[in-house]
Amino acid sequence: LSNINQTMDSNMTIVRPAYFIIMGFSGIPYINYYYLFLLVLYIMSVVENGIVMALICLDQSLKTPKYIAVFNLAFVDVLGNSALVPKVIDTFWFDHKKITYSNCLTYEFFNFLTLTMQSLNLVVLSFDRLVAITFPLRYQIIVSLKNMFSLVASLWIFALLGNLMAVGLLTRLSYCRSVVINSYFCDHGPLYKLACNDNQPNFILANLLTTVILWVPLLFILITYMCIGAALAKIAKAKDRMKAFKTCSAHIMLVAIYYLPILIAFSFAAKMPRNTRIINMSLTAVLPPALNPLIYVLQTQEIKLSLKKVFKRIRQSIIKTVQKNK
Repeated sequence: LSNINQTMDSNMTIVRPAYFIIMGFSGIPYINYYYLFLLVLYIMSVVENGIVMALICLDQSLKTPKYIAVFNLAFVDVLGNSALVPKVIDTFWFDHKKITYSNCLTYEFFNFLTLTMQSLNLVVLSFDRLVAITFPLRYQIIVSLKNMFSLVASLWIFALLGNLMAVGLLTRLSYCRSVVINSYFCDHGPLYKLACNDNQPNFILANLLTTVILWVPLLFILITYMCIGAALAKIAKAKDRMKAFKTCSAHIMLVAIYYLPILIAFSFAAKMPRNTRIINMSLTAVLPPALNPLIYVLQTQEIKLSLKKVFKRIRQSIIKTVQKNK
């Protein structure tokens, strides 16, 4: 990072504030109820995703390439909400709006890392469904455990490097005016726009990463489902088509929950009042991790069967314990 600073700002002294002030949810009536709602969503997310991860670890039938991606999504959801929600509640509910410079950059890094992985993980799941439906006979070769581990690991490396670059470029910015961040966390855009020196590289990188992390994956997913639709059209029996389509229903719902709020935010950001935009973006980050596990439990037969087996074991264990104590 020091090399970046020396190269890009060799003739300038970098002014780094002791702290920033996060002023996202200001002037909103009854906002404490919203913080309570976020807390409930956070608890739901941790419990639900924890159950999904435990099921995948304990049930041998779920140790398949598809469920490596599902486990990764659950892990990312827990990590993302744990990085965001407790700090939001501490910042606004308990009025600790000041955050040190280094903590702010760390806060941003982990939030955008998990948001990146959520998007990329949806691509992995769509690829899994594409191969399963269009190349069913080659599925086990193309989507092997080794290939899935390699794919997920490579996406983690990409996400880490991309977000390290974004945070690294922030360290060359000088803050000689306001230190007030008009967002609900240390958001990259509001943060680099506060700088009083050239923030053009940050602007370019932010747009590049947004394209690569959000719009390219969305385009890939749309193309994937066009290919899946073409493959389903070739299946003669309507019953078989519906059965194949049902294997995609959970993923389609995940994509809708993740992308629709983002598309709304980007499409109407200029027309939205500031507080409406901030609440919309906070829900975009917090809602999907709470809803994703419910979708997989309700829509995926393997998860439901695994959950039933766990409840059956618990019930049998309770019965045995009661019988022993009699």
